[in-house]
Amino acid sequence: MSTAETMSTPLAQTPLPDMPVPEGPYIALENLRKAYRIGGQTIPIFSGLDLAIPRGDFVAIMGPSGSGKSTLLNMLAGIDRADGGTLRIGNSRLDQMGEGARAAWRAHHMGIVFQFYNLLPMLTAAENVELPLLLKPLSARERRARVAKVLDLVGLAGREKQRPGLMSGGQQQRVGIARAIVSDPDLLLCDEPTGDLDRASADAVLDMLRFLNTEMKKTIVMVTHDPQAALQARRTLHLDKGQFLEETRAAG
Repeated sequence: MSTAETMSTPLAQTPLPDMPVPEGPYIALENLRKAYRIGGQTIPIFSGLDLAIPRGDFVAIMGPSGSGKSTLLNMLAGIDRADGGTLRIGNSRLDQMGEGARAAWRAHHMGIVFQFYNLLPMLTAAENVELPLLLKPLSARERRARVAKVLDLVGLAGREKQRPGLMSGGQQQRVGIARAIVSDPDLLLCDEPTGDLDRASADAVLDMLRFLNTEMKKTIVMVTHDPQAALQARRTLHLDKGQFLEETRAAG
């Protein structure tokens, strides 16, 4: 089976439309600090990081290994907690929440797309997508309707009963995107979403992310090493040694 796939959404590799991004930070980091303790040694990651992302933005974050990209994504996801400073998303102060509160917030407001899909091989595509909905007060019929809708949106209608092992990498990543958006979150965090894909499949996944941003108004933060992937974002932030060094904006 070829991994070159055509999305059901008719999106071409064209510059982003001239659509204004709402003003005001949806994500705000102020003087954020984070260090890891290994044995008796303290390794600083962030020593006063500032970042503002408006609602509806699509931001790519690039940087060398060890620059803090994964740590930043984990803190935005509420998986890691900052040592100091402010981390606000919407009206919520994640830096003031305990682990349980952050997990509950994540389930209601955020979807995560992983590099290696993180699908359960014994479950069908539909069952993998349904997993986040099991935490919500929905009937089985409502869950099935939502799952069918998002699988159709990502171009996998008719493959509901297929298991990941029989899918290409691009198809598995589309299942991962469907799982991330089935709860209709405000924010999508993408951790190297094209890192394990060939170019054609990567472009199809990037088209899907562009559609979710421009048409469904999702705020997207994407960590990537792929310059071609970064070009599809509205802007790219370059992170090195725990600080943002520069910003580039997409043409158009």
